Amino acid sequence: MTTINTGSAQRLLDPITFEVLRRSFEYTCERMSLVLQKASFSPIIYDMVDYSNAIFDPDVNLIGQTANCPVHIAAMHFSARASLKRFPIEELGPDDVIILNDPYDGGTHTPDVTMTMPIFYKDALLGFAVSRAHWTDVGGGFDTHIAGEGLRLPPLMLYKGGKPNTELISIIKNGTRTPQYIEGDIQAQLGALRAARDEFIRLADKYGADVVQQGMREVLDYTQQMTREAISRIPDGVYEANDYVDSDGFTDDPVRLHVKLTVSGDRIGVDFTGSDPIAIGPINSPYANTASAVYYSLKFFLNPEAPANAGMYRQIDLTIPENTWLNPHWPAPTLGCTTVASSKITAAIWMALAQAIPDRIVAPTCSDANWFVASATDPTTGELHVFTDLPAGGWGGTPAHDGMHVTMDPLGNCQNLPAEIAELLFPIRYNAYEMRTDSAGAGRYRGGVGVHVEVEFLGRGEMIWMECSRTREGSPGVNGGLHSARQRQMRKNSNGQLETIGGLADDGTWRPQMLGGIQFQPGESFVFESTGGGGWGDPLSRDPELVAQDVRDDIISKEQAVNLYGVMLTADFTVDQQATKIKRTEVRHKS
Repeated sequence: MTTINTGSAQRLLDPITFEVLRRSFEYTCERMSLVLQKASFSPIIYDMVDYSNAIFDPDVNLIGQTANCPVHIAAMHFSARASLKRFPIEELGPDDVIILNDPYDGGTHTPDVTMTMPIFYKDALLGFAVSRAHWTDVGGGFDTHIAGEGLRLPPLMLYKGGKPNTELISIIKNGTRTPQYIEGDIQAQLGALRAARDEFIRLADKYGADVVQQGMREVLDYTQQMTREAISRIPDGVYEANDYVDSDGFTDDPVRLHVKLTVSGDRIGVDFTGSDPIAIGPINSPYANTASAVYYSLKFFLNPEAPANAGMYRQIDLTIPENTWLNPHWPAPTLGCTTVASSKITAAIWMALAQAIPDRIVAPTCSDANWFVASATDPTTGELHVFTDLPAGGWGGTPAHDGMHVTMDPLGNCQNLPAEIAELLFPIRYNAYEMRTDSAGAGRYRGGVGVHVEVEFLGRGEMIWMECSRTREGSPGVNGGLHSARQRQMRKNSNGQLETIGGLADDGTWRPQMLGGIQFQPGESFVFESTGGGGWGDPLSRDPELVAQDVRDDIISKEQAVNLYGVMLTADFTVDQQATKIKRTEVRHKS
């Protein structure tokens, strides 16, 4: 069990100074992200927003962050602490920058590259700036060993006194399919770190270093107190739930997780005892990733208005057994940890909370980033390109509203790759990107819908890596809500024929949904159908007029309106009130 509790600092700041500093910590991270996005070279950073920036106090406690990828944030302090274990603060100076991406030394999965820089003020340590960005490619792909997932960097000195380690940068460029992005992305992350340094120094010049650090202590206590109060509003008890990844790609068996939430007064325990052992395929989640997923999953319901910092962690006790897929050891592969494992942790925690606070909980989302990485060869020049995308799905219904359509899973505030940008940069064509009818879970408040994506390869192509889940039964509902549709991956040949390559085929055959090394000929397309979110509440209690509107909007079909909602429509898609009343009575009796 891990418990983080550093105690409370004495309140010394007046409310105005406290609030100015609190907001300044947030602004510092916002400026970091603006610099990174504007200066980066990779589309996955500047267009898809797959990065995070944060600042830490001298004890490496999270003080401020941007609302980028939640799954990055709590994991980043593990990266910073691993960096400082390798390079103690006594050995560091201004403009020193440490880089790492090793999943077993502070990282999560290899494409997430973290850079840490100490910030000094008049020769005294003021704090740390940390920037994490998902690089397009670090080599490797779908494998059963971490060595097959690309370049793995332990904490290494990237900049010493502001001077780059050119030999290390050359090694990194040699280990990627996209060396043209590397130096630009490194410099963009360096710019983000220096933006944080400038803001910290500006604050210290104005208020003094002691006041700034006192503000750090008090903002941690502020969040801790708000978290205590939020946990106290949840009924004491033990709440358990399960979820699973459909497979690890190398066996057909689901990989399950079990979570037990224990609420006692103003503390909450999260225990994953009973989860499956280390998986063969690349879904294993290092401790840092699992802990981060727990924290952001609970943040939704533990006073989301509180400043996002490590003060929240103090009230949460973690039990993550070793040698499970949620706390693996070397050399287990981890490529899908941020996009697969974290989303299942969220879904399980939300389903457990549904037993405690059913009137506040949100039904599970599609619970996956549906991340894929593909190569595409230019048919004219023969040049090899690598591109990536994140086809989103739907969020679950809420106690008061329908779920959001085609929205990134809670693990990240990322975006899909715009078709116009993709077609400009790569030899591919987006033939479809459209909302998927009947993909949402039915409920009093239905889930949001998923998307139908079709990407055509103009030259030879390869699906280097693709992960998803929810291919066996869709997203679960809560409080009587129903599952959403299943996800599916397909190949479309030049004649328009579809072949299921992941998920449930039309003939009832199920194929593992974790893909790698799938070849595409010129003119063939990769087709992906994402699912929606689960439903919230009994579908038969949904307002029939809302059902009719959903049919008119192609969110659901007329058949689903009848079979799942018991709503009978006329030829012009208006509600037949009498027939609906009879139909709903029939459906309730059958149930």
